[in-house]
Amino acid sequence: MNQVDIIAIDLAKNVFQLHGATRTGDVVFRLKLTRARLVDYVASIPPCTVAMEACAGAHHWGRKFQKLGHEVKLIAPIYVKPFVKRHKNDVADAEAIAEAALRPTMRYVAVKSADKQASGMAFKIRDLLVRQRTQTINALRGHLTEYGVITANGTQNLPRLRSILESGESGLPEPVRELSELMLAHIAHLSDPIQLLDKELRQRARKDDVASRLMTIPGIGPICATAIEALAPETPTFRKGRDFAAWIGLVPLQNSSGGKEKLGRISKMGQRDLRRLLIIGASSVVRWAIARGAADGSWLKQMLERKPRQVVIVALANRIARVAWALITNGGTYRIGASAVS
Repeated sequence: MNQVDIIAIDLAKNVFQLHGATRTGDVVFRLKLTRARLVDYVASIPPCTVAMEACAGAHHWGRKFQKLGHEVKLIAPIYVKPFVKRHKNDVADAEAIAEAALRPTMRYVAVKSADKQASGMAFKIRDLLVRQRTQTINALRGHLTEYGVITANGTQNLPRLRSILESGESGLPEPVRELSELMLAHIAHLSDPIQLLDKELRQRARKDDVASRLMTIPGIGPICATAIEALAPETPTFRKGRDFAAWIGLVPLQNSSGGKEKLGRISKMGQRDLRRLLIIGASSVVRWAIARGAADGSWLKQMLERKPRQVVIVALANRIARVAWALITNGGTYRIGASAVS
């Protein structure tokens, strides 16, 4: 068998497709293995490059293969898709991964440590519970609207909603009141772990040096700071803060040709959780600037005078991301007037 320079693995739950190739792209082997045999087979091959799509389980397998002495390269699925020649199947997918990994300009995803994945899991579980609570609150408000009970949205209005149900003056049928109490109990059941996770994330943000420095930036709180540290790759992955903002998806879509630049809405091609948190943080800064007034001569004041509010929010989120990258890379804390955020 020829020298294997790269092994591309199409990941799955139980059956994995392997594609071995030389550095020139010549096929050495195509093989299908079960989960139990995968590690032993890869361990029997001399150290080489192992390429996989950056999907569920990829970081786990990446850590295992790194311990075996292999160089692991994770590729975003969107960059692998153009190399699939015709029909989609496991053999074609594995070959496409190998082709993509052999490109000299390909971009890769860094393998995350188990601790970093754990930090990201805490944030994602909190996000899931918040969405479930919001969904339940909106469903309850929608059902009660059919009986003429109107309440404002938000968790802060739940006590008023409960008082309406307990007063008996709403004229709601007994089954409706019982079901509403059931949904309120479910909301309370979801709120308890959310509060615990909020407390844990705030404590982690205060103890962590990077997160505490990020929180000095206007628009970044404990949740956003811990999310950036947990979900973002290492800063050396990006040459500059502009690349980091582009990875998050806070740059305009381009449709340029013939020397004519055409820019559209933001790409939304990056990390959507960080993008959402940064936009939420930027919107709070913009609301504060509109209500209290931005500093004279500041970038934010000039933008608010010339651009629509939503455009300013997205532009500010982009700048916050770039400032965050600079603080993580170079150290220090945010200083008023030191960047274009002010």
